[in-house]
Amino acid sequence: MNKVLAGADEAVALIPDGASILMGGFGLSGIPENLIQALHARGTRNLTIISNNAGTDDFGIGTLLQARQVKKMVSTYVGENKEFERQFLAGELELDLVPQGTFSERIRAGGAGIGGFFTPTGYGTLAADGKETRVIDGRPFVFEQPLTADFAFVRAWKGDRVGNLVYRRTARNFNPVMATAGRVTIAEVEQLVEPGAIDPDHVITPGIYVKHVLIGARYARRVEKRTVRS
Repeated sequence: MNKVLAGADEAVALIPDGASILMGGFGLSGIPENLIQALHARGTRNLTIISNNAGTDDFGIGTLLQARQVKKMVSTYVGENKEFERQFLAGELELDLVPQGTFSERIRAGGAGIGGFFTPTGYGTLAADGKETRVIDGRPFVFEQPLTADFAFVRAWKGDRVGNLVYRRTARNFNPVMATAGRVTIAEVEQLVEPGAIDPDHVITPGIYVKHVLIGARYARRVEKRTVRS
């Protein structure tokens, strides 16, 4: 079985207008740069993007926002992106703001086929409006639904032709859990190897979760904020 696509353009041709997409990364670390750029160039619209944050104004998911390709964001953090803030405050963008731990667990639940879970996070706040609550062992909890999407875009350091993936350091972040929660997971990898070249003990995302693989190129590896000594 060979899951390799020719490139990001072939991958994003599979994405229809109105699709929901889980996008890995934390800040600008570990984001699927090639897939995002190709999606921007293709002009696919009315997207629901599920990502920890929305990149910066001119990079990552921020480019999709600038081009008005995003209808809704499901995120934990809205800083670093003035266009994201402007569109939301102007009522031009839907936003589901989720506490980060709850966000992670909702995606994990979606990938694991769990129908939801109770968490104390958000109880008594706007985050709990309209949701079921329950007292468990004397402590109030809020019921949270799982998070899944039509597609998941993830980035790995190394992958093989059948979709087994290995991530590198902090670029691992949300990528492994999102790979399990997309109905079609597309992985861009920095290194593509033959099956058997990755030690099975080192595989983080098994290929059973990955539908397509492509080689990424020309990574910018942007830094959100650079702090140097004077």
